[in-house]
Amino acid sequence: MQGYGMNVRGLGESKGLRDLAREHALLPLRIFLGVTFVYAGLDKLTDSGFFKASGAGSIGETMHAVRDSSAIPALVDLALKSPGAFGYAIAIGELLVGLGTLVGLWARLAALGGALISLSLWLTVSWQVSPYYFGNDLIYLMAWLPLLLGGAAAFSADALLASRRRRIR
Repeated sequence: MQGYGMNVRGLGESKGLRDLAREHALLPLRIFLGVTFVYAGLDKLTDSGFFKASGAGSIGETMHAVRDSSAIPALVDLALKSPGAFGYAIAIGELLVGLGTLVGLWARLAALGGALISLSLWLTVSWQVSPYYFGNDLIYLMAWLPLLLGGAAAFSADALLASRRRRIR
């Protein structure tokens, strides 16, 4: 790297620092959301009490507690038909979304999954939080949107696969 205003060499093609920063702008968000969702999924999967229909810390108890205050009670009713299965779906979904985001494999699809999980949790579990900005699910939903739009340009399996496809042509 020659100077702050000069081009950076050795990264395939010459790029200015501004271009390099733009390319890596979503990387901190990808790392944060990926680690957070992997942790959330593993936390649920390692807590046997989470998957029960009732009891402290269970998905069933949580769904019963928020049913009347959620934006979509029918979604909570659907989850209550099989709380354990719903809990596993959320936990495995969070784990897969987190891993896909960290690795950058099918990054936009992973971001869509993360956004849908966050949206469903916002409309059910944290809908009643007042003022709205105290509820973290809405913030996570908004955090997924740049990754949904931008994908994973830097340090990702998607970028590696795209560069291999370009070389083959």
